Amino acid sequence: MVSPDALPGWLRAEYPFTPRRHLTTEGHALSFLDEGPRTDEAVLMVHGNPTWSYYYRNVVRALAPELRCVVPDHLGMGLSAHVPGGPRPLERRIEDLAGLVDALGLRRVHLLVHDWGGAIGMGWAVREPERVGRIVVLNTAAFRSRRIPLRIALCRVPGLGALLVRGANGFAWPATWMAVHRRPLAPAVARGYLWPYRSWADRAAVHGFVRDIPRAPGHPSWAALVAVEEGLARLRDHPIEIHWGGRDFCFNDSFLARWRELFPRAAVNHIADAGHYVLEDAREELVPRIQAFLSRPD
Repeated sequence: MVSPDALPGWLRAEYPFTPRRHLTTEGHALSFLDEGPRTDEAVLMVHGNPTWSYYYRNVVRALAPELRCVVPDHLGMGLSAHVPGGPRPLERRIEDLAGLVDALGLRRVHLLVHDWGGAIGMGWAVREPERVGRIVVLNTAAFRSRRIPLRIALCRVPGLGALLVRGANGFAWPATWMAVHRRPLAPAVARGYLWPYRSWADRAAVHGFVRDIPRAPGHPSWAALVAVEEGLARLRDHPIEIHWGGRDFCFNDSFLARWRELFPRAAVNHIADAGHYVLEDAREELVPRIQAFLSRPD
């Protein structure tokens, strides 16, 4: 785990928070942000791959004056500890998140999910629907899909995938320009996304997440994903907003169509010219909308 004191000054300018530490049941140190008033109600923001809690920095800045914001880094990602062994399966990721929520004593949780954080965050939510308040969905999935872009499929090929993702940084680095469409990331922002993933060892979990995408019943995370998908109906009556970048090379509009089927009453904001990192491309319009939705009284 990276000490908060080790963060360089240029990164603190974009990420002016003090990460905290939670020990999982296995004794692994999970880094998380806990900003805002210490109440038993919080906004839980769950990132995907290859991002980290840094992805939500602008949302935290907007919400934290009034709402508690809890933003974990998955094990092996961001500032959290690296875990030896192969990919950490979806079931364990959900349990990691559940352990953090319970350790913080959160009674009511509003959920914000992106990328692989959709399966993890929704995986917790379908088990605890009575504790869930409002839900914001950003370019993600929490259900089975046969679709996978060729560039991601190549990163799953034994041998070649490790060389691409861990050796050449061929997943996190391309995302800094492929995951936006309206405008390029500022150099300091792109550097912030990449800072935790500077070496072969640092990128183990990035590769692990790619390998843990379940595409057939024999995959170790297939059953867990099916359980999440089948449980989504428990959340159908919750207030839900979906904000979707229409120029996502991975989670394209076919995934949005599936979300519409699952949550027919959800408010949908389709941003035609925004990419996968929709919070970067559409920051000025999206952060205030998310803030208004999550701050709305019940």
